Amino acid sequence: MMGDAAMEERWRDLEKLLSRPGNIVSPNFEPSDQLREELGEYVRVLVVGAGGLGCELLKDLALSGFKNLDVIDMDTIEVSNLNRQFLFRIHDVGKSKAEVAAKRVMERVSGVNIVPHFCRIEDKDFEFYRDFNIIALGLDSIEARSYINSVACSFLEYDDDDNPCEETIKPMVDGGTEGFKGHARVIMPGVTPCFECTIWLFPPQVKFPLCTLAETPRTAAHCIEYAHLIKWDEVHRGKTFDADNPEHMQWIYSEALKRAELFGIAGVTYSLTQGVVKNIIPAIASTNAIISATCALEAFKIATGCSKTLSNYLTYNGLEGLHTKVTEFVKDPGCLICGPGTLIELETSVTLSELIDMLGEHPKLKISRPSITHQGKNLYMQAPPILVELTRANLPLPVFELVDRAPRSVVHVTGYAENDGKRSSCVRKLRVVFNGVDGGTRGVPS
Repeated sequence: MMGDAAMEERWRDLEKLLSRPGNIVSPNFEPSDQLREELGEYVRVLVVGAGGLGCELLKDLALSGFKNLDVIDMDTIEVSNLNRQFLFRIHDVGKSKAEVAAKRVMERVSGVNIVPHFCRIEDKDFEFYRDFNIIALGLDSIEARSYINSVACSFLEYDDDDNPCEETIKPMVDGGTEGFKGHARVIMPGVTPCFECTIWLFPPQVKFPLCTLAETPRTAAHCIEYAHLIKWDEVHRGKTFDADNPEHMQWIYSEALKRAELFGIAGVTYSLTQGVVKNIIPAIASTNAIISATCALEAFKIATGCSKTLSNYLTYNGLEGLHTKVTEFVKDPGCLICGPGTLIELETSVTLSELIDMLGEHPKLKISRPSITHQGKNLYMQAPPILVELTRANLPLPVFELVDRAPRSVVHVTGYAENDGKRSSCVRKLRVVFNGVDGGTRGVPS
């Protein structure tokens, strides 16, 4: 444990940042000797992912004065993680990444409390995420980023002039690495572009034609994907492949080796098999450290206001020399995730069936055959028949009850819209406000 003098020395630079005025500070920044203590006491940060970036983020945030941290990760530690996920040791293999990472950081940084969650991000309800002031992402999956982005944006509310309500903005800091390249970005839902606004920044995943896999494999990746996409179903008909099951992965590796030997192809390894099947992006410890430090600094600036935040996307390339660039991307006003959507006012007694009728008559929407979802839950679906039957019972129920009695809620509608006599498929976002409920409003035109 560190002595009092050593502890004061540890926080010296932070306290200088927080106790002095400056020219590039946030408008609401008030320098104070108490800011560091308040940062540790009142700010809660969720770190999503406890891998290469997540380990670095937990360490950096803990050393930046954040004391209330949570970390969520569904994975267990593997031998291949140990070269860059520095919080883990060989005797940790097979254990929860989140639990081990939390324990190691708390052992080294006194005063910090880290709560681990060994589960999928989808296993937590939306209220779990509401409790955090900042969400820091250390993910290697586009799908996982999209999910967390939609969760954070679900808390966003707009006023009657379509301006985001500041108290409902859930800041996110996102980092990503690939070899010697990386990015860090700040997402302020409703203000900066969200993940979906700029999803085109991510290149499409590499896909191999099935005919190549089955007839003319030329690379180790072809052999692995053959075992994964073709051979597995032939041998294990009806059994779902689980990429997180070591026995399943070992079977794919063995079959890929046989395939490679048959065609005289070298390079199939267990590590490569994991990378191809799970779409693992190659990672380097130094890149993780640089991007994590950037993300932790942005989280610190968001929480304290001691400096203006990144605007709003930083790219790093350390392949040949060192190159960094900051790009200010623009928010998509029509984004279905973070955009304002269409405001519609309802009485608490309006049923889902009545809302469906209203959508067809609404002057701005005119949606026919709508399917309606709320926070990923199907309220009513027009197809396929099995979902029609499963959701039919919701039709006579009040919408207010179906959205958990929230005075303001966001629902997404898919259906067909009429424009200039032409009928086309559409997706629309609705901001539903309920009259007479605390937090709702009256007099909002629908």
